[in-house]
Parts: sequence; C-alpha cells; structure tokens
Amino acid sequence: MSNFNYKPTPWTRADALKVHSDDPTTTQPLVDVAFPVMSEEVFIWDTMPLRDFDGDIVSVNGWCVIFTLTADRNTNNPDFQDENGNYDIKRDWEDRHGRARICYWYSRTGKDWIFGGRVMAEGVSPTTREWAGTPILLNDEGDIDLYYTCVTPGATIAKVRGKIVTSDEGVSLEGFQHVKSLFSADGKIYQTEEQNAYWNFRDPSPFIDKNDGKLYMLFEGNVAGSRGTHEITQEDMGSVPPGYENVGGARYQVGCIGLAVAKDLSGDEWEILPPLITAVGVNDQTERPHFVFQEGKYYLFTISHKYTFADNLTGPDGVYGFVSNQLTGPYTPMNSSGLVLGNPSSQPFQTYSHYVMPNGLVTSFIDSVPWEGEKFRIGGTEAPTVKILLKGDRSFVVDSFDYGYIPAMKDIILK
Repeated sequence: MSNFNYKPTPWTRADALKVHSDDPTTTQPLVDVAFPVMSEEVFIWDTMPLRDFDGDIVSVNGWCVIFTLTADRNTNNPDFQDENGNYDIKRDWEDRHGRARICYWYSRTGKDWIFGGRVMAEGVSPTTREWAGTPILLNDEGDIDLYYTCVTPGATIAKVRGKIVTSDEGVSLEGFQHVKSLFSADGKIYQTEEQNAYWNFRDPSPFIDKNDGKLYMLFEGNVAGSRGTHEITQEDMGSVPPGYENVGGARYQVGCIGLAVAKDLSGDEWEILPPLITAVGVNDQTERPHFVFQEGKYYLFTISHKYTFADNLTGPDGVYGFVSNQLTGPYTPMNSSGLVLGNPSSQPFQTYSHYVMPNGLVTSFIDSVPWEGEKFRIGGTEAPTVKILLKGDRSFVVDSFDYGYIPAMKDIILK
C-alpha cells in the first residue's frame, strides 16, 4: 500500500443522536405537488453535472450538460398496469433500478433541459445496470471520462471515454465504446457480495487534491466483514447519554465513504485506501460521496435514507456532511450531527440523491410528494435547486431556485 497513514473518522451514534428533523436551517423547502416533469417518456433520478477534476461545474461552448440515471416510462406496457388496465406508475417507478441507463441532457440556460439520449449504446457496458458516477471534462478538446458503476453481476467501478461535440443547435456525444474496469471491493477493507448480499460498492467521484496534485476517488462502500459480525465499539458509539447504550441490531449497519488513489493522472490504475468516514452501528448507506473545496477546507458530502439508519437512530432522507482541514481527516460532522439538508417530515420522500456544487447550489430529483389524502405523486424528474451556505462546520439553507437549475460555473471553449 502507498504511504498513507490515517485512521477513518467514525460517524458515531452520539453524533447521529443530534440529528434534528425540520430545523429550518437544514430542511429542504416543500416541493409543490404540481411540479413540472422534464419528460413524459423517461424517468430520471441521480443527476451528474459535467464537471472538472476540481469539482467545478462546466459548460462547453455555452452548453450546460448533465448526465442522469434514466429509465423508460412504460405507460403502455401491460406489465405495468393495474387490474383495471390503468398505468401503474408506482410499480414502474419502483422497477427502474434494474433497467437503469445513463443518458445526457443539454441546455443553454442551466434549466429547460433537452434530452440527448444514451451515453453508451446498448451492450457496451459489461453488466445489466449502469449506475451513478461522475462525468469529467478532461481538456479543451472535448474529451470526457465517465466514471460510473457497473452492476449485476457484481459491482465494479469503471470508466468509459468519449468526446463532446457542440453546434449552434445542440450537443452530441461520440465514442463511449470501450469500458475499462478499474476495481471492485476487496473483502479486506471493503465488504464484498460474498460477505453480505446487501453490500454497497458504487458511486465513483474522482478529484485532484491541490495539496499534492494526485488523482483520488471517493466511493460508497461497507466496512469489510461478514454480515452481522461487526462489533459496535466505544469509538463507534461516541459519548452517548445514559439510557442510549442499547444498539439493538446496529451491527448490520456498516456504511463507509471509501477512498482510492490513482497511479497517475490518466486514472487507469487505482489503489484502494482505507475509508475516510465509517458509519458502523449508525447507517448502512453513504451514497454518492463528493467533495466541495472551500477556504482550504474539505467538505465531504454524502446522501442517505431514513430507513438505512441503525436501530434507535433516525434521520431524514437527504445530505449529510463532514469537514476537515486535510484530505485524510479527522473529520467533524457538520452541524454537530452530520445533517446538512433533509426532507421535511411532512414530505419525507419528496427528494433524494442530492449533489452539492461548489457554488452552494444543491440539485436533487423528486421521488414522491403527498397528494389527495393518502395518495402521492411520483416524480422521476428534477427537483427545485436549493442553495446552502457553508460557514466552518455549520451550514444554512439560504435560497431556492427553479426545477433542475444547474448553471455552469465556467465555460470551456473547445479548440
């Protein structure tokens, strides 16, 4: 292993006990049930803005570009109809993960997105599902590396290279034909499918650390070991108050935010490193981890669900964050608890898969919004963009914008 000497920072049970839903400084504004839909043809969920290795959101020749996990809306498929022959959008929406494909969209305005289609042709990706990652604009010649997750069978971090081409009329993508597998869970640091059928290993987010110039990658993982065998240590517990020592079945929650380092800036060869954050006994999912670099600090964000918290803990679906003065930590949970931006308790599933951008804007997708009594409206479209302010180890919700507003931070003019 390379010469990295650090200990993962535990997100402790005591930290998580400080999570407080509906604090207006950390709660996403209510999404109106009359939200617009980007497309009547496809669902979209995890959104991946085109960016560079510094994390800045970029446009190309004036065109903003986003990549999304996408699945067809099967409105006329009899497999997704109820007993009366009506389209069952709930069943269709819940089935989407098994047929996820990465598509792209483009816009002059940072909203009003135009559908561009598939990034990879059918059969290019070596597994049945194309799951989330990060598209990186490499240079002013238009080369893009899409880091993503190949899923089923197994889960492998991979990348595929292509090129962006623009005109006055729109954007097209070329290439993206040769997928290179990079690494999978090793069973020693990160849990494998053999150790846990419900393991997580996905969501690559590469970046260059300006302090050493090396190329690194964040990803979601679980701490290695057979399911249910982990012990909740005092370090995992933290300083819990009397009466909160009972961990129940918390040994099943072993999420972590992983780190890898590349041999060089080509990103073709990688070495797995220990996690930056562990959530043993706290939460089983630390999805889509990513950094924002601000005022010399490393802001590390991840998303998680209410249902993936361990016994006797809870927190809303949304963004959780940690901050450090150096890459390898130690990290301090934002707002003492880790919660940065959660759904309101009145609409607990309104949005998910939040992505925090360096300008403080946070994009997400609409999942479901309460509608007419016990009914709810399925989304599968972009949510309103929210702005947060970062101040040391605290954060504040300060503004809200239009649906799917993802403006570029800088424009790259191609040679």
